[in-house]
Amino acid sequence: MINRYLICVIINKGFSDLVMEAARKKGARGGTIINARGTGNKDIEKFYGIVIHPDKELVLIVIEEDKKADVMEEIYKDCGLETRSQGIVFALPVKDVKGLIEEEEEKDEKK
Repeated sequence: MINRYLICVIINKGFSDLVMEAARKKGARGGTIINARGTGNKDIEKFYGIVIHPDKELVLIVIEEDKKADVMEEIYKDCGLETRSQGIVFALPVKDVKGLIEEEEEKDEKK
């Protein structure tokens, strides 16, 4: 059985393609993008000296455990808090998955 994780990336609107490019560099095959709205705190804006944009995108990527750290690192490098996308990246364990094609099955289908 393959252990999987759900990588969640919260970014400013318009940067989801950059997230997916970074994730694909490290082995991700796809993701889902959801429009979202943040509720930033004005005190945080003053403290950190940044503007918090309310329009967000949430990128969800299901990834195998052995690729998780590399994918997260690449996404954060390209889209982290100190970039224009101001991204936050975290992962959650996924217990059961149905509907994803295993890499081995893909190889068999190509034969």
